[in-house]
Amino acid sequence: MLAPALTPAHLRFLETLFPGEGLVTQPEEMAVFGADSSRRSALPWAVVRPKNEEQIVELLRWAEAEKMPLVPRLRGTGMSGGAVPAFGGVVVSTLWLNRVLDIDPNDFCAEVEPGVVTAEFQALTQKQKLFYPPDPASLKISTLGGNVSTCAGGMRAVKYGVTRDYVLGVRAVLPGGRICDAGGRTHKNVVGLDLTRLFVGSCGTLGIFTKLTLKLLPLPESSATVLAAFPTLVAALEGARGVFRAGILPTAMEFMDATACRGIAQIKDVPWPTGSDGGETTQAVLLLKIDGSASALADEVNRLERALSQAKPLCLLKGLGPKEEEPLWEIRRLVSPAAFQLGPDKMGEDVAVPRGRTVEAVEGFQAIGAEHATHVACYGHLGDGNIHVNIIFDAKDESQRARAKACKEAVFKLALALGGTISGEHGTGITKAPYVSWQLSETERELMAGIKKVFDPSGILNPGKGWV
Repeated sequence: MLAPALTPAHLRFLETLFPGEGLVTQPEEMAVFGADSSRRSALPWAVVRPKNEEQIVELLRWAEAEKMPLVPRLRGTGMSGGAVPAFGGVVVSTLWLNRVLDIDPNDFCAEVEPGVVTAEFQALTQKQKLFYPPDPASLKISTLGGNVSTCAGGMRAVKYGVTRDYVLGVRAVLPGGRICDAGGRTHKNVVGLDLTRLFVGSCGTLGIFTKLTLKLLPLPESSATVLAAFPTLVAALEGARGVFRAGILPTAMEFMDATACRGIAQIKDVPWPTGSDGGETTQAVLLLKIDGSASALADEVNRLERALSQAKPLCLLKGLGPKEEEPLWEIRRLVSPAAFQLGPDKMGEDVAVPRGRTVEAVEGFQAIGAEHATHVACYGHLGDGNIHVNIIFDAKDESQRARAKACKEAVFKLALALGGTISGEHGTGITKAPYVSWQLSETERELMAGIKKVFDPSGILNPGKGWV
């Protein structure tokens, strides 16, 4: 049985361990620590901000003895409520653990604390001609610890993979104050079970990170981007198939459907045909990036254009180098905020399906929206089948809320029917927890619960989240 509340004795312990600004107890100050990008929120019992591993060890030792629920947290950019203290407890913010401990161009690895901002780390590695590929949309504000906790993806996943592919080691404090050093600086290690992989994507349910060891790559010399607009969704996805058939592996391959394009056009002048002049209207857009040596890149861009041209795009734009590429990628980053031009509220789902079922999936999601008279905008990482489905509605309208929920459930059912998953990169948290049993069998859930119990016998870490 977990502690039902914070007692005066509990509070005195926290005041001693986390003096001054290390402890937050005022409701108006705690509120920001109780919400994340899912737009769900709950008020913590208290917030602690450790400055070192020793404080975390003492906190976990005390919490295990007192059966005190703890909710690990960083920047709160998660989309599924994983950092929301929905079931009570003390929020543990590790943002003050934000040092880059080492970047080694010989080992091609780095050691960092969990609070390091992803984009800032990438900038430091690039100064040494090194490359950390994972690029979640929130990289300018999200942290490496949060990225590892959720196994964040990003637009470069089609070529370079996701966060789990770059985590060589994890140092974490477990309930009771135990320290687990999983993995290390070597790029190969097959001694024992892969505990590092268990921590990646565990959403703070197994331990609290104090150090991460990350794999780095050589920095590509240059890059280029091509944007292509198409008269139909089928044509756009045929264009994507043509790229793979041509033997080209893009760094990123993004798509936006007609609803997403319409939302963007309401807040920005877009470079594709909108039908305002009586011509054809863009129904889908592809955005592709390639990288490599500067001498070979021009030829690769030409190959990419030829492959896309087979699907007869309405327009085709290209940018060579960061200055020319940035305006094209800025359009992609506007997709999520642009959705609010179509309605005041949204459910942002991130299903994934096998690559070969993408057309079927997107057409099915659009049909679900039409059936429920609800705006459904699809966009995302086409190269790996990860589709972001934005269900847009007005939460003040009971009928719209009900239709949006029905859409969400129908989207999940279709994704699963196509051999996919209900979450490609956002985790399950609290927003998808009720649907986990749709995908994971009782046997699988029992095995995961058993693993959780080994790490966290009393269930004090992020209770009620994920698969449990």
